[in-house]
Amino acid sequence: MIGISKLYCGTVEPSDALRYGRQSGDLPSHLLQFSIDKKPVVVWNITRQCNLKCVHCYAQAKANLQENEMSTDEGKKVIDDLAGMGVPVLLFSGGEPMMRKDLPELAEYAVKKGMRAVISTNGTLITPEIARTLKNIGLSYVGISLDGMKDTNDRFRGVDGAFDAALEGIQNCQEAGIKVGLRFTINRFNVDEIPNLFDLLEEREIPRICFYHLVYAGRGSKLIKDDLSLEGSRKAVDLIIDRTKQLYDKGKEKEVLTVDNHADGPYIYLRLLKEDRKRAEEVMELLKMNEGNNSGRGIGCISWDGEVYADQFWRHYSFGNVLQRPFSEIWTDLSNPLMKKLKNKKKYVTGRCATCRWLNICGGNFRVRAEATTGDVWAPDPACYLTDEEISGDKI
Repeated sequence: MIGISKLYCGTVEPSDALRYGRQSGDLPSHLLQFSIDKKPVVVWNITRQCNLKCVHCYAQAKANLQENEMSTDEGKKVIDDLAGMGVPVLLFSGGEPMMRKDLPELAEYAVKKGMRAVISTNGTLITPEIARTLKNIGLSYVGISLDGMKDTNDRFRGVDGAFDAALEGIQNCQEAGIKVGLRFTINRFNVDEIPNLFDLLEEREIPRICFYHLVYAGRGSKLIKDDLSLEGSRKAVDLIIDRTKQLYDKGKEKEVLTVDNHADGPYIYLRLLKEDRKRAEEVMELLKMNEGNNSGRGIGCISWDGEVYADQFWRHYSFGNVLQRPFSEIWTDLSNPLMKKLKNKKKYVTGRCATCRWLNICGGNFRVRAEATTGDVWAPDPACYLTDEEISGDKI
């Protein structure tokens, strides 16, 4: 996760994170990406059931309820364990998490255990009543996915009316006083919608947006050919940076982030070197704190059936099941060769990643994409758009 507004627009300074000792349990949510202890943010796909049919769904969600979902009591035991190991954030996802009737109960339980509870949703099922319930239980944030404006979004989501229903969900959250933001997965069919999403932020007074680079997992694995070209990715990131700066110049300080391609960090730094060398130096310090991709270390995933994954996209390799063994034990068991290597993946990446001068602030980028395209989990990430000239030189 790369904070465009934090880094490029200077809303976060290195001293901000240092003031809290960089311990995840003490850091405010907007500084968590700079934590030193890397206690994992856990994505919990609490259900596989979904009311939409998104073409890029990493969980390959289904319309019908699956028989192997954890019960409410089993879920609470998992939450007890996560709280005990100091997990700072529990992100409820799916499928569509609102399809589970006990979502508010589980989220409230997590909040009472001292964790921040957030939801990743398509937003179409958030009624005014549900929004008020989520506010009352202390939910920290609701991220609502859109893939563009009406026609584009509904085509990607596979259901007519999904866009309008999502906007209603956004409005209901806002009226209930819940912080709400947008989630947008970039590909060649919707990249031209990026300006429209920025316009929507302004019009609807939405404070936050995350732009996700495409990950080749689940149904998204069929979209490899529909990913942006490397040059297209550079242009998209430039556009996101430019539109973010325009907002700040108008006094509208939105939180803008990119996710799932840590080449974005060095790219921002290189751009700032040409524009503002002092800020570039500060950004470098923040990028070192961030440390790049943290799959298997600073982020993990629990599935609806209890299986544990390195992140929400890496669903073909399970480290164990929380119904048989606590997450805290699974996550720290280095007898598993892959888990051990993921804790320090920079030692194992190959090719241009191994000699890249940005390795310490990128972390080798996304291993899932490398494996999906080459069969080798340690090969270079094919979505890295930095040129050979940009990555050459001594390691930082």
